[in-house]
Amino acid sequence: MCVIRVDASTATILLTEAPAPKVRDRQTGEIAKDAVSGEALMTIGVVYIDEGESSLIQVTIPESGVTDGLTVGAPVSLPGLVARPWQSVFNGRERHGIAYRATAVMPGAFQMAQAG
Repeated sequence: MCVIRVDASTATILLTEAPAPKVRDRQTGEIAKDAVSGEALMTIGVVYIDEGESSLIQVTIPESGVTDGLTVGAPVSLPGLVARPWQSVFNGRERHGIAYRATAVMPGAFQMAQAG
């Protein structure tokens, strides 16, 4: 599977949804686990702003990577942010998208505008 590293060094990333357990099966309430470590996974919502454009994205993070001091609406840092394109067929309909994952989420800072 293709994994694309995301260079977020010039982006402003704002937390829009507090960390919550990632549900693997909505019917049973089973929490998703990392395939390698077995650690529980969490999701957050962020607005990713870069070069005058913004996107609302969901990011998956291991439970141990969620740090204290997170505030909805405040900037965050997402070390190890990667994007993975995905594709599946569900009930005969093809679906596709991009899944985002980071090694952690921590309080960040607003990017300073570059002087022109």
